[in-house]
Amino acid sequence: MMTQQNSRIPAAGRFVARLRPDAWSLGAVVIAAVVLAPMLAVVWIAFHPTENIWPHLISTVLPRYFFATLRLMLGVGLLTAAMGTGAAWLVTMFRFPGSRVLDYALLFPLAIPAYVGAYALVDFLDYSGPLQIALRASFGWASARDYWFPEIHSELAAIVVLSAALYPYVYLLTRSALREQSGASYEVARSLGVGPAGMFLRLGLPLVRPAIAAGVALAMMETVADFGTVQTFGVQTLTTGVFSTWLNGGNAGGAAQIAGVILTLILVLLLIERSSRRNARFHRQSRASRPVAQMQLHGLAGLVATALCLVPFTLGFLLPTGVMLGHALAKPQVWAAPGLVKAALNTVLVGGIAALLTVSAALFLVYGTRMAGRKIARAVLPITGLGYAMPGAVLAVGLLVPLAALDHRLADGILALTGTDPGLLLTGTAAAVVLAYLVRFFGIAQGAVDTAFGRISPSLPMAARSLGRGAGGTLRDLYLPLMRGSVASALLVVFVDCVKELPATLLLRPFNFNTLSTRVYELASLERIGEAAPAALIVTAMGLAAVALLARATRNS
Repeated sequence: MMTQQNSRIPAAGRFVARLRPDAWSLGAVVIAAVVLAPMLAVVWIAFHPTENIWPHLISTVLPRYFFATLRLMLGVGLLTAAMGTGAAWLVTMFRFPGSRVLDYALLFPLAIPAYVGAYALVDFLDYSGPLQIALRASFGWASARDYWFPEIHSELAAIVVLSAALYPYVYLLTRSALREQSGASYEVARSLGVGPAGMFLRLGLPLVRPAIAAGVALAMMETVADFGTVQTFGVQTLTTGVFSTWLNGGNAGGAAQIAGVILTLILVLLLIERSSRRNARFHRQSRASRPVAQMQLHGLAGLVATALCLVPFTLGFLLPTGVMLGHALAKPQVWAAPGLVKAALNTVLVGGIAALLTVSAALFLVYGTRMAGRKIARAVLPITGLGYAMPGAVLAVGLLVPLAALDHRLADGILALTGTDPGLLLTGTAAAVVLAYLVRFFGIAQGAVDTAFGRISPSLPMAARSLGRGAGGTLRDLYLPLMRGSVASALLVVFVDCVKELPATLLLRPFNFNTLSTRVYELASLERIGEAAPAALIVTAMGLAAVALLARATRNS
């Protein structure tokens, strides 16, 4: 009997130890709760609105919003698949004039927010733009009645601009998938007389379908989340519906219900993207397998390949940058505008704080999950990546309503205790914007940090622990020095994404608080493109830094 009791004590002790919470597991759960709270808040508000206008939405505007969003998604999906896949196939399989430069230049549109491309296209192609002015001067046309020109403010134009900004998602994933294939299969196909078109349709396309599907799903998610582009072209989508219902209609419950529809669409696309990545397995049969041997294109064929690759690059990067640069150089005095300096400082402040907090939280979560080794800690790790799937408008609804209620309770409590009204501490400052950035881009930081941890041999931290280093000391003295480059890259990428974020910043910023993105939006909405150009160029320059980092990371892929 004594032997049985003694044998039970260690087991019971282990059970109690497993139940006892530790700092790493608790931290992981808290971080996951912060990331998921806005999503849960949207669902709660949608099902418990102060004034239920859901029947009214269904019978009036919701079908129009929903089907316009679907049309945009399908159009952008098809166009990004065509541009991204075609460009990736050409630069991977062939050598032609400019192919080496275009290999990286085709990533540049990632640096420019889609709304900047929209303002540039409208400015360039509108009736008062340089193209139509040149046409009227060349052919003697006096007014718009004398000639036909496609309507700029349309769904088609929005699809083109969004596709030009988002095709790099498909291009990057497809290019990586093509380069990881063995060149032997293509050599066999050539020996059997299969031409370039046949190799693409019968060999290349089936192998890269998962990568294409994953890239298209990402592009569609960004399309659903977009606000500035669709508003510029007058397209009423679910995201514009959130703004209209909340800001114009004053109904947070109705905005949350529309946000719930957006969230459902995003989750469906996220499932498609995750499924595509799970099925994407590209590996060579042996270490001795040869990479894909590029074919040289001469004469007309080479020029056609160059022209095809230049089309998305021109629409996504050269045109927006050229238009904004032209305005900025035409009126140099706009660079000295006081509002620009203040917006830049605000951007650096909130973006820098958000990037530091986001990467620090990601470091704590990933390292804590590895240290704790508990199921609950490991379970929350993939959940925290869902924040990136939430559009800025949905995130704003899920944050502002509960934060405003908490703010008022805090202010009332401080007033009762001290007799001093502190004002709104969260929603009245940029704290809500920083929190939105943290939730929105936490998945990016987490992915970068997790990858960096995975590259460090497990024997190194084991040796550090055997020499008396604790968990914190091992992180500080071993991991961080080895991960310095990856952490810096994560900080830069998160900061740039914060700089480009528009919907969440518009809805959550305090009164009279502008960032570079909101300054571009406000001035361009008033057709003051010249004044908006410097801020747009600064955003583009910051984005190019992140793209350069991405190109460096994928140059050997």
